[in-house]
Amino acid sequence: MSEHPFNRVQKTITNNFSQILNIGIHPGMPFIEARRTKLLNLLAVPWIPMMLMFALINILQGRYPLSVINVLNAAGSLTVLFLHKRQLYLSARLLLIIYSIILYTLSGFFYHNGTEFFLMNILIITILVYDNKWIVISLSALIIACMIIILFPPYKWEPELPVPDRRLWGNVVCALTFIILALTYYKQVHADYQQEKENQRQALAAMNRDKEKLFSIIAHDIRGPLATLELLLDMFQKGEYGETDMREAAIELHKKVGQLGGTLDNLLRWSAGQMKGIRAQPENFNLAPLTAEVLQFFESGIEEKRLTIDIKLADSIAVYADKDQVAVILRNLLSNAIKFSHPGGKIYFSVNSASGMIHIQVTDEGIGIPPEKLNQLFSFQAKPGYGTSGERGSGLGLMLCHEFAIQNGGHLQVKSMNGSGSTFIVQLPEGRIKGFSLS
Repeated sequence: MSEHPFNRVQKTITNNFSQILNIGIHPGMPFIEARRTKLLNLLAVPWIPMMLMFALINILQGRYPLSVINVLNAAGSLTVLFLHKRQLYLSARLLLIIYSIILYTLSGFFYHNGTEFFLMNILIITILVYDNKWIVISLSALIIACMIIILFPPYKWEPELPVPDRRLWGNVVCALTFIILALTYYKQVHADYQQEKENQRQALAAMNRDKEKLFSIIAHDIRGPLATLELLLDMFQKGEYGETDMREAAIELHKKVGQLGGTLDNLLRWSAGQMKGIRAQPENFNLAPLTAEVLQFFESGIEEKRLTIDIKLADSIAVYADKDQVAVILRNLLSNAIKFSHPGGKIYFSVNSASGMIHIQVTDEGIGIPPEKLNQLFSFQAKPGYGTSGERGSGLGLMLCHEFAIQNGGHLQVKSMNGSGSTFIVQLPEGRIKGFSLS
């Protein structure tokens, strides 16, 4: 069903008005500064058509000097929007305040049209948009002095064509209404700011808890192999451990230290990412040679468990992503598949393209993942599991895979049933490059 034309027009007008109110506001802008800029835009935008309308009315009624003041007021509001667009925020604020003080004082003094109430608006704006107390005090004193001049002029000025009482009351109502709106707006800003601070505090507390949990896991993984290595070397040095026994122990130690190296590599990459040190640097590259390189890294583990790897990867498949990050994804997914496969089992590695995306699928026939753990798999809530040969993970690898897939414009999903194996599917943008064969 097509959208009604009136709704489309209304939506267009709303979007355009919202864009105008957000002139000068950019994503990296501090929260309070963004709200102050929006407040000034909110003051300037409706003032432009209103002042031009009053200028036309005053021309028709013969109040030419007041009409000129109205046009200058509209021009000042336009200039504020222009300065915001150029990100000259301090200049925009000062211009709006000083310019308004001068024009409102002139129109109020000569025409007694109630613009002293608009000076009250400018006084409130001054207090809201400036933090420097001396600027606030100086501008406030100037505004109060101008209001006194309007209310208690040194001599009485009677215009030839005074403003009608209904216009006077209209100005007073508009000015007081804006005061209410401005204070309500900033009350909401303050509430939003407090809520944002509370959200940041809770996020920081959660992050600290997660890091404590992570480092306790990593400490356990590091301490075990190193303690065993230190004990064996000490016993070997003292002659308490024979050379033959030492060779057998070295095989097991080599396996544990290899696992430890992968854990430390994941930890370093994750830590660098948390410190904003890792950013995806996408490039076009063949997936086949990278897959072959990663598989070579796991040859000993595959042989030890007597696993079969079924690979379906065309030599023309290429991706557009960060090559190092894709290598980390492949290494972790294959490591998990090997770790949780039963001896003599089979691992399926297949890649295909669809709709401009490359789908990398790694499936094992291992122990699977319980349903209650699936939703926590890419977070610190997931408890590290043990492989079919007692291999222990940190739970960090899948988090890295998930983060790196998203950084490269892709996605990672998992399908698994307890006791029936697992399937991990990574989607990455398709690239274009020459072919390569795994054979």
